Amino acid sequence: MKHINHIFWDLDHTLWDFDRNSDLTFFKILNKNTIKVDVSLFLKTYHPINRKYWELYRLNKVSKSHLRFYRLSDTFKELGVDVSDDLVNKLSIDYINHLSDFNYLIPNALTILEKFHLNYDMHIITNGFKEVQRKKLEKSGLSKYFKTITISEDVGFKKPSKEIFLQAVARANAIIENSVMIGDNFNADIIGAKSIGMKAIYYNFHKTKEHQLGGVLKINDLLELKDIL
Repeated sequence: MKHINHIFWDLDHTLWDFDRNSDLTFFKILNKNTIKVDVSLFLKTYHPINRKYWELYRLNKVSKSHLRFYRLSDTFKELGVDVSDDLVNKLSIDYINHLSDFNYLIPNALTILEKFHLNYDMHIITNGFKEVQRKKLEKSGLSKYFKTITISEDVGFKKPSKEIFLQAVARANAIIENSVMIGDNFNADIIGAKSIGMKAIYYNFHKTKEHQLGGVLKINDLLELKDIL
């Protein structure tokens, strides 16, 4: 891939190991609040519910507060565990406060960032909540690799909207034709980037069989980027 000066990265599931860090956070806060539930069963039930609410949030069909409350409330109801609304609210706050206590990264993320930051200007575009995403970047030591950080909650648009990508490009003082987006979410990261004419590399973290757009490269390991960029 030639003539690339700027690399835009997604954060969760692309660099920051969201699943592992999130699971560890739930073990911590469920025990802290003495919730009598099999945590492994809780997580197995929670993950698809959380994905559903995040998709609704991306589509502006639910609010941030709705997502935070009901992804937990629905999980407890599905498991038949009686938890009061007040305790659900406390757990939702504890989860946000403790999520960045754990900062495992995707395999080979640091190796690639160390190599690329010497030759490229690198940036983050993420759909997460601003108070959480900034903590993740700072506490994991990732912040130093990025010139700009564009968070959906800050700019008022979520990936895959064109607006968030255009704002990120403007903040970076980049040229679209000389930029590439790398991310694990085909709709949010890849289709979003392509919608403004940006090159894109799909990191198939979830090992799914996504429909491929023309001009989109797919990798299964971040180390593969060394042969592309």
